[in-house]
Amino acid sequence: MSSAALLSGVRVIESSLLGPGHVATFFADLGADVIKVESPAGDYIRQMTWPMIGDISLLHLHTHRGKRSITLDLKTDEGKSVYRDLVATADVVVEAMRPGTLSKLGLGYEELKAVNPKIVFATLSGYGATGPYRDMPSHGIAYDTWAGIVQPVTDDEGFTRIPPTMPNVGINVGPMVGAIAILAGIIKARETGEGCEMEMAQSDAAAYMDWYRIESERAYLRPDDEVTGNPSDDYERRPAGLAGMWEGVRYQMYEAVDGHVLFMASEQAFWKNFCAGVDRMDLFERWPGSKFADHARGNTELQRELQQIFLTRTCAQWLDFANEHNTTIAPVNTPANIGDDPQFQARMGFYPIDEVGCEQLPLPVFVDGDPLPCPTMAPTVGQHNDDVMAEVLGRSAEEIEALKAAGAFG
Repeated sequence: MSSAALLSGVRVIESSLLGPGHVATFFADLGADVIKVESPAGDYIRQMTWPMIGDISLLHLHTHRGKRSITLDLKTDEGKSVYRDLVATADVVVEAMRPGTLSKLGLGYEELKAVNPKIVFATLSGYGATGPYRDMPSHGIAYDTWAGIVQPVTDDEGFTRIPPTMPNVGINVGPMVGAIAILAGIIKARETGEGCEMEMAQSDAAAYMDWYRIESERAYLRPDDEVTGNPSDDYERRPAGLAGMWEGVRYQMYEAVDGHVLFMASEQAFWKNFCAGVDRMDLFERWPGSKFADHARGNTELQRELQQIFLTRTCAQWLDFANEHNTTIAPVNTPANIGDDPQFQARMGFYPIDEVGCEQLPLPVFVDGDPLPCPTMAPTVGQHNDDVMAEVLGRSAEEIEALKAAGAFG
């Protein structure tokens, strides 16, 4: 990759608490200068959840890698003045907390637009700036339960519980949606000279990412003669989204010698290739299926045949078989073993412990064939106070000492 990072020359001023700060992590990973402005006490993300790496949370080490940290007491005039000066040099202000937090301090969009007309002011919060839930405190799982992604389970003693495994969609996709929108705002600002104010919610993002099920349910509210199922299912309405996969046979998980694989031969061509590869063309002749999207739902006789066939090889052997015979078989990994997968090792791998504090996944982007450079370690509270004052604002050592004496940094 060229020496200039993709977002070199972009500066983000981040005011965040906890997970929503991930919106600016995408910018840091892509080479932007992200300055995290913290209260003198610091963002308590450093002590949140598990695991702890020493006395610092993985959540902080990942979310704030590649960023610089300064502390400002925004209840002081001096602290507010420094914040405005930083905004004057920046492209983006990220308010990754409850909407209106900066406005209450006199640092909202209208005030900052007067300092920098090209500023993109982006708020990312739990439920957004409007609606009846806008002021409710919340954590990441709430957005997935709100969106209908996560449902309760009941244990053996009759207690209702959060599922033991779940995807954490909203808390991760909300920042990603926000990053896309912010980039669009930067492009507009650089072309027109005018910034904008935007706001996003992690709950909205969770719902948006489950659009297939939600939109299917809405479609099924229409009459049967307007909305039907797939032709291969005789137009029977199947449950929304992947719920209809439960009875699938040619599209299903199967146990191998040493684990499980996902079989996906719902296209007739892939199904034929599979049958030929295992020397069982009798299966194809008996159940040839439709050309597309035919999962052989409910065909337990075929399912038992496939169950025995898949038990004859290891997972690795089935993947080799898929490549050799041009049919659709995929690994079934877990968060614990995906790091051992050869495809993962070839493309992603982990950032090393000595660089970022613990093994972390990179942003999976390749530029001119090369991965992105490893970011710097997540900062300690106020680690870059002096550097940012000197390098970004051009303050002399005497001026920095005067700000310290006035309590600007807390």
